[in-house]
Amino acid sequence: MKPQRRRFERREFLRSLAAGAAALSLPRVAFGQAGLATTKLTDSLTLISGAGNNIVALAGSGGSLLVDCGDAAHAQDVLKLTGRVNMVINTHWHPESTGANEAMAKAGAKLVSHVNTQLWMTQEILHDWENKVFPPRAKEAWPTETFYTTGKTTLGAEPVEYGLMPMAHTDGDIYVHFPLSNVLAVGDAIQPGRLPLLDFPTGGWIGGMQEAHRTILRLANDTTKIVPATGKVMTKAEVQASLDTVTKVRDQLVKLMKQGKGPQDMIDMKAVKEFEGQLAGDPDHFIFTAYRGLWAHVRELGGIV
Repeated sequence: MKPQRRRFERREFLRSLAAGAAALSLPRVAFGQAGLATTKLTDSLTLISGAGNNIVALAGSGGSLLVDCGDAAHAQDVLKLTGRVNMVINTHWHPESTGANEAMAKAGAKLVSHVNTQLWMTQEILHDWENKVFPPRAKEAWPTETFYTTGKTTLGAEPVEYGLMPMAHTDGDIYVHFPLSNVLAVGDAIQPGRLPLLDFPTGGWIGGMQEAHRTILRLANDTTKIVPATGKVMTKAEVQASLDTVTKVRDQLVKLMKQGKGPQDMIDMKAVKEFEGQLAGDPDHFIFTAYRGLWAHVRELGGIV
């Protein structure tokens, strides 16, 4: 007889955040609204997955703080699980991270992001490689508090620090650091197990993604829990391994670029073939977007001759 999956309701979610799980050797995973999964990170922080991307929830006596809030389709499920949300910090503009912004704001949450993230949400954005247009978001979904370099807040006894990682996945990527709990939420600035998705039209490029890894490594120690937008919680060693891979891929493309190869040449010669078995993602799309970013930053690379 198969064990039944335990329902994880709002009261238990809040109670678990306060109670802690120090005696457990592994994170506890439970399932809640519409298949949302929760994983204990620390006594005060919980990872919510299954809502479009990973959400980090910090619970306080008067409500929760969320890092990202998932897509629009799961907004009410997240609210039912967490109860009152006082603040949402967006790591970047993409709908899987900010889709629930409007619902969160209508429920009373303050929305916080880097100023570039707010600006992108007010505009129409074209992803030409997939022939997709993202319309401007409803005004209610726009972050109402923005910053340029760093910011900080507190919830209860927990300090929360956040800062820009410029021009990585987008030009508004940020980290959110919980130093007391030793947890870092990093959005899509790190994408474990895949060729990086680089949103060139909104400022992303592979060199910025390298620097984002370095920023995270400077903030982390050997026991830090690092939470990307998708995938599993990472260690500092795993972030270093990811940086090594991103650097190797970048160096390969820069070498070919300086030999006069264009994006189609690189696609035809399968320039990232050695990584295809170990990293998910469309190699042709990756080469196309990575090349555009490299060309835009060619002076930083020392030119092409």
